[in-house]
Amino acid sequence: MIFNIDPSEIIARAREVRLLVLDVDGVLTAGELFLADSGEEIKAFSTLDGQGVKLLQDAGVQVAIISGRKSPLVARRAENLGISQLFQGREDKLNALTEMCSNSGLTPDMIAYVGDDLPDIKVMKAVRLSFAVENAHISVKETAHAQTQKCGGNGAVREVCDFILQAQDKYDDAIAHFL
Repeated sequence: MIFNIDPSEIIARAREVRLLVLDVDGVLTAGELFLADSGEEIKAFSTLDGQGVKLLQDAGVQVAIISGRKSPLVARRAENLGISQLFQGREDKLNALTEMCSNSGLTPDMIAYVGDDLPDIKVMKAVRLSFAVENAHISVKETAHAQTQKCGGNGAVREVCDFILQAQDKYDDAIAHFL
């Protein structure tokens, strides 16, 4: 993890996170869109990221998705991971975050966000803790509190999940039944 502010401040912020919000294209995926001749869309998701999401949820931290695009594949992935808060086709991600807060009773100071491109910046500025993936746009990297060492779609989300679990002293318990 690369820190843009004091690491102890980032750890303190991570201790308070109750909800992790994820972008999809470029964060949960590598940002590439594969379109078949039939018009079918294909996305690849990292199983490492999926396991991280499950570990985080099992430790009591909720996970949600806000995406500017709408895709049945994303809905299926969210369902497979037990993510019930899914906002798709929402180009105004800050508005979606506000709606999410109204529905859940959470406030932005309880939320972490992972983004990669310009539509993510307003949300990143509004939440307690923001992360940019390694291959994010430079403006997103400059906005984020921290940056992953992994690229989107290739373990970046897992890196964030592990970081939050470690900051909250829940990591060892989260992985204990695997050891």
